[in-house]
Amino acid sequence: MKITKIETIPIQLPTRRVHQWASLTTPIGVYVIIKLHTDEGLIGLGEAPVLKDWGGDHGKYFGETPQTTAHIIGDILAPALAGQDPSRFEMIHALMDKAVKGYPYCKAAIDAALYDVVGKALNIPAYQLLGGLYRERIPIAHSLGLMEIEKAVDEALQAKAEGVKTIKLKGGVEHKRDVELVKQIRMAIGPDLNICVDANQGYPTAKAAVQIIREMEIYNLLYMEQPVEGIDQMAEVARRVDTPIMADESAWTAQDVIEIIHKKAADVISIYTTKPGGMFKGKKVAAVAEAAGLKCNVNGSVETGVGNAANIHLAASTGVVTYGCVVPVSTPKGKGKGGIAGIYYQDDVITEAFDYADGDVIVSSKPGLGIELDEDKIKHYRIS
Repeated sequence: MKITKIETIPIQLPTRRVHQWASLTTPIGVYVIIKLHTDEGLIGLGEAPVLKDWGGDHGKYFGETPQTTAHIIGDILAPALAGQDPSRFEMIHALMDKAVKGYPYCKAAIDAALYDVVGKALNIPAYQLLGGLYRERIPIAHSLGLMEIEKAVDEALQAKAEGVKTIKLKGGVEHKRDVELVKQIRMAIGPDLNICVDANQGYPTAKAAVQIIREMEIYNLLYMEQPVEGIDQMAEVARRVDTPIMADESAWTAQDVIEIIHKKAADVISIYTTKPGGMFKGKKVAAVAEAAGLKCNVNGSVETGVGNAANIHLAASTGVVTYGCVVPVSTPKGKGKGGIAGIYYQDDVITEAFDYADGDVIVSSKPGLGIELDEDKIKHYRIS
């Protein structure tokens, strides 16, 4: 089986509500679906959930857009991979890295499509190509985004009623607001559910972050995610608080995690399929974290069902992923469980909803990523 071409399809999904975080200026859901074609007629699916505002510490990895994705994949990566066997994962990653530096979201889209098409060819789920099934269910962390405290409380209570065990709050905007939000959420949902806060680098200094986290600690945080920008500042925060610190924007690659470990800058690593450039490299990030005794979750950019399927297979095959994962319960309009737990869009481009029960996404055992595109939806949501 050989790769013949790679097609890019920019889309925009309608959101259930505004989902915002510190520093984000573009809406979620304006992403790129790819189709990797082969000479045997099999097609692999992938997604680049690109955001121009998302690029790691101090713009280290820079942002990507639908326009840059179409160019990098269409004009650089697709020609470099033409004629290659899609099952040669390591070789293909080497070819992509040789063809162009950076652009991990473009490479992650291709990576997902490789695992999808090879899984389809072998009639096995993608997780079997990633080390095998470690867990059959993925606990979700329901992310509230930046919103009014009253609305956040209402949504947290609804998510709790639908089985969610971890509530993720977005902060990093204003000291008093963030502390009050944690207080009100804890009072509303009770002592048994997990609360974590993601500041998305929003606190201006390590000193400010330490003060805010200390005020939140009486409400029993599971962890504080990326309170400040930069590994050195993260290390200062981690030294001075009791709450575990999660690295996200600081932790894109295995090399980043080595530095985080060396500087004792975090207790938890947020692994993506996208930040390192795909599931293949995501497993390497997880291996480094596990070797140092760090815990992990799988996070993402609120992907459609295509990219989210890759997140699920990474989490399902990686033992060190022990925390609730911010993975959507991808649900086409009119299908699925209803409700709001893990649901960020009004619709999706896949044909069937993800299975959900008692706060968990149930891992599919279908071949490849286990999804199919709804071509009518692709036409409907395609953008120029």
